[in-house]
Amino acid sequence: MSSRLPRLNEELLEKLSALIKTVNDPRVRGMVSVTRVEATSDLRHAKVFVSALEQEKLPEIIAGLRSASGYLRRELGRMLTHRSTPQLSFEPDYSISHGAKISGILSHLEIKQAEDGDE
Repeated sequence: MSSRLPRLNEELLEKLSALIKTVNDPRVRGMVSVTRVEATSDLRHAKVFVSALEQEKLPEIIAGLRSASGYLRRELGRMLTHRSTPQLSFEPDYSISHGAKISGILSHLEIKQAEDGDE
């Protein structure tokens, strides 16, 4: 497999991470991060996975990004040297909070196991 697509995904991630900070929509605020980008092999579409520090506001943030997708695509097109700019679709990424929840459960189990071992 060519390394072109992973390189493009990484480039899109970097550019979109910077561009999201310029979005003027009041719904897109706080600590918003692009966690990964998955472009199709024909480069017509790209799924952009987004996470936020305030996970409960993620649906609102996604709605704001979807509303600003035309602006983001246009600005992205100016930054890229590719012939076409992919159509962007934004998806929530809950993996960070999911990982934190699992980590908390494991920590709780370790503490409980240590307490049971002391008895």
